[in-house]
Amino acid sequence: MKFPQVHTLKQIATIISSEFIGDPDFPVSGMNEIHVVTPGDIVFVDHPKYYDKALESAATVILINKKVDCPDGKALLVSDDPFRDFNTLTSYFKPFQKTTSTISETSSVGENTIIQPGAFIGNNVIIGDNCLIHANVSLYDDTVIGNNVTIHSGTVLGADAFYYKKRPEGFDKLISGGRVVIEDNVDLGSLCTIDRGVTGDTTIKSGTKIDNQVHIGHDTVIGKKCLIASQVGIAGCVVIEDEVTLWGQVGVTSGITIGTKAVVSAQSGISKSLDGNKSYFGTPADDFRKKYKEIAAIRQIPEIIEKLKNNE
Repeated sequence: MKFPQVHTLKQIATIISSEFIGDPDFPVSGMNEIHVVTPGDIVFVDHPKYYDKALESAATVILINKKVDCPDGKALLVSDDPFRDFNTLTSYFKPFQKTTSTISETSSVGENTIIQPGAFIGNNVIIGDNCLIHANVSLYDDTVIGNNVTIHSGTVLGADAFYYKKRPEGFDKLISGGRVVIEDNVDLGSLCTIDRGVTGDTTIKSGTKIDNQVHIGHDTVIGKKCLIASQVGIAGCVVIEDEVTLWGQVGVTSGITIGTKAVVSAQSGISKSLDGNKSYFGTPADDFRKKYKEIAAIRQIPEIIEKLKNNE
């Protein structure tokens, strides 16, 4: 998420009432999670395990809960609670805006696009040309829809990321300030849910077709011309490359990559990154032929045991 204008390190420190290490006029242009940071961004870290990763990332401002040596060319914001202060910044630069109409006056709808009765179009939503938005679709604030997109009833784009920090008093929610971006020629079935990015974009690229009742988590990027069948669940921060097929009820864990033209059979569970141009099956998902050989071998176990008994 980029700020409307560049701020100084001192200005950001004032917003969150934190100490800072670095030039007071050090430029700060945005804030992002570690997997999408660019120079000028703030990234937060609140666990020693991830200090080095944050300090060595592309981010040039690190919101951290301990005074450490500041890398050259960077700056630190020292906070007793970086998670809380990251939320403070999100709320400051991207506050929630109440909508007073079914189709917000700040939204933009392209030529020949049809919006059926009962659909909700939030603030600053952009919809391209020749789209069909069916009844009871909800497009939350800042969603971007390309051209020739069809979205069926009950689908929700832009709900908050499922991202919480466990505290003694309960779970603390990380506020979402990102977007959902749907590129051209995408079809979305009924009752799909696509969460917005925490600070970046959850993106569905051109030509991808998604069946009914599919969930896609925050900051996930799905490539071009993918096919995703019903009841697939994809966690946050996943990268699915072009022309991947996921059949029904596939589950995908967070932070992994599925390579171009991979095919994953129904009810598989993906717990690690998969290479492209291969077929996969099972939980954990593995090479299709290897997995079926394993199943065939398991079926032989009773016969092997019986033979061993007879040889005793």
